[in-house]
Amino acid sequence: MTFAEVRLPEPGPGEVRVRNLASAINFFDILQIQGKYQVKPPFPFTAGAEVAGVIDGVGEGVSEWKLGDEVVALPWGGGFAEFSVAQANRVWPLPQGMSAVEAASMPIVYHTSWFALTHRAALKAGEWLLVHAGASGVGMSAIQLGAALGARVIATAGSAAKLDFCRAQGALYALDYSGPEWVDKVKDITGGGANVIYDPVGADIFDLSTKCIAAEGRLLVIGFAGGRIPTIAANRVLLKNISIVGVLWGGYVANRPEYLAATQESLVGLFHEGRIRPVVGPTYGLDEAPAALRDLASRRILGKAVIAL
Repeated sequence: MTFAEVRLPEPGPGEVRVRNLASAINFFDILQIQGKYQVKPPFPFTAGAEVAGVIDGVGEGVSEWKLGDEVVALPWGGGFAEFSVAQANRVWPLPQGMSAVEAASMPIVYHTSWFALTHRAALKAGEWLLVHAGASGVGMSAIQLGAALGARVIATAGSAAKLDFCRAQGALYALDYSGPEWVDKVKDITGGGANVIYDPVGADIFDLSTKCIAAEGRLLVIGFAGGRIPTIAANRVLLKNISIVGVLWGGYVANRPEYLAATQESLVGLFHEGRIRPVVGPTYGLDEAPAALRDLASRRILGKAVIAL
């Protein structure tokens, strides 16, 4: 990665330009830069997919936004920059009472978890929800939303500080998943297994999760931060009547843009009720983006890492 001057992007029809105040970092940014993500923009490109800032330019046909509006936006890349361009229907007002760094941390992880828990898993109040990597951005959002939806949340993480963080987000139990003992602990706590398992890790964590899932449970495949893409024998799915449920939020909303606005409205409502709030870990300068990505890859971040401009 290089820190360089590039041409100021111009908003096209149906687009706006945002002068960024903050840009949040996600694990898929690392994969995309490495060429390992399913979306592969041609090199060179600027990463970054969620920002908060001020409308600085308005393209043809845009009437819902004006210069100076404070917003949060989902650009198609280009977020790690002073200015980004986004489609007007992927932009929302900056929530009242939320800082720019918090607002930039909200769209991708909270939208993903809302889609996963409400649409894909149909999580019910009183069910046991097991959230892996609970101190990550997606894990944080899943714990908070699970608790807000009335689930009983168990979280896993890999250090004492991260376990404390999970409890602070609303997890009733926090378990160290650096060894396999957490599997039996989940079964003991739940009396048989978790109803819904939220797995952004894959690899061995996915394999072990199939041993502590309840009958008719739903195992949500969020991502593969553990590196290995796991498989499962179909007889294990059959014998416990479990569901392995894919969660590709980005692909879903690409074809249903109206789902974005409805989700954002629900999430902002929960924020104003005090039931969810993004936790921002370290902030970085724009020229420190490579260091921020290295820290995220090394699992040094609690909550979200954000570039503050």
